[in-house]
Amino acid sequence: MKMSADRKSNVIARVGLVGIIGNLFLFVIKIIIAIVSKSQAMLADSINSGTDILSSLMTLVGGKLAAEAPDKGHNYGHAKAEYVFSLIISLITGYLAIKIAWDGAVSLIDRNVFEFSWYLILVCAITMITKFFLYLYTRKVGKENDDILILTNAQDHKNDILVTASVLVGVIVAVFKIYWLDGIIAICIATRIFYVAIDFFVQSYTVLIDRSMDDVEIKEIESIIKTYKNIDHIDKITSKSTGKSFIVIVKVSVDGNMTVNESHQIAGKLKSDIMKLKNVYDVVIHINPV
Repeated sequence: MKMSADRKSNVIARVGLVGIIGNLFLFVIKIIIAIVSKSQAMLADSINSGTDILSSLMTLVGGKLAAEAPDKGHNYGHAKAEYVFSLIISLITGYLAIKIAWDGAVSLIDRNVFEFSWYLILVCAITMITKFFLYLYTRKVGKENDDILILTNAQDHKNDILVTASVLVGVIVAVFKIYWLDGIIAICIATRIFYVAIDFFVQSYTVLIDRSMDDVEIKEIESIIKTYKNIDHIDKITSKSTGKSFIVIVKVSVDGNMTVNESHQIAGKLKSDIMKLKNVYDVVIHINPV
């Protein structure tokens, strides 16, 4: 749904702030317990929470920039700013995933043993509950506003629940002296984080290189044009991304004997009809004479 720049900025700021507070709390308790217990899996999970703080901060800053209204230097607004920040998040997250996997592998090779503690289980439980509520809240807001940064954060919260669940499994089996699983879980967490980072990178990169509308969206536009009996045929339809929305350029042919005023009326009505479609930011109609 479309909303004002001020409202979008406020929504994203609220989501970012909630994420920063929640993840900062989790990061502090995880890193303390990880250092005390020497658990590689918990350390990996704490680093994961650290990246979440960065992600929420990027959401806050990037969303604020993206919500700024069009100006003289940016006629179509600043919507791509959020994709720039999303791209940065994906690169940082990918690097940290590789670091976590490396440390987990070293732990396996050196046969490091961590110290079991009930606090490890308590931290896992607190993390999963906190992340579950953060996921529900962020997903709801993201869907209501159709915002990639917020939805990216929601997916991250969901992934974190699974990540911490795997850490919990490793902690529980440690009761039976199965310590090697801790390093394997750390590597699995890193693999999952890296996969998510790649996914976010592809989404952001695709928009930043000015992707076009897909075939389904183009066919919607074509079906609208075909309802105009005074349009002879469609010459060309192109599009350019402004973020999650598109600028659509439509070239059609009409009777060459038609007056300028008549062709202008057709172009105006056609633009109005296409603008009603989802994710259309602006439409340019070019009339050619048959």
